[in-house]
Amino acid sequence: MIDKIALLSFQDGRVLGARSRGKSVFYLPGGKREPGETDAETLIREIREELNVEIDPATIENAGSFEAQADGHASGLVVRTTCYLAEFSGTPTASSEIEEIAWLGHADRDRLSAVGKLIFDHLRETGLLR
Repeated sequence: MIDKIALLSFQDGRVLGARSRGKSVFYLPGGKREPGETDAETLIREIREELNVEIDPATIENAGSFEAQADGHASGLVVRTTCYLAEFSGTPTASSEIEEIAWLGHADRDRLSAVGKLIFDHLRETGLLR
């Protein structure tokens, strides 16, 4: 299993998505923890690396975990994404590993990874995503 931590950031009923260089699908910004890291430490580090913004640790709030087939991997490999809400300072900009960031709505669902689609469906059902 691939275990990832991700940020849910909303603006005008849309969620911030990121696309890595050389990839065709968007995912929620974040990534895998390094040995010994907590979820919060992973979130803070990954978001700094990917979006060049600083998360306020006091605002981090768990928003659920989602599992789906890992994109581009052999059948049976699952990715679990644990999502967090958090406030940050700065304006998100794509880092060296990110080719594109975009505010995505449910209509953009087909541009997402498999786990991203599940997350977007959940957000739509709960009224957080248009």
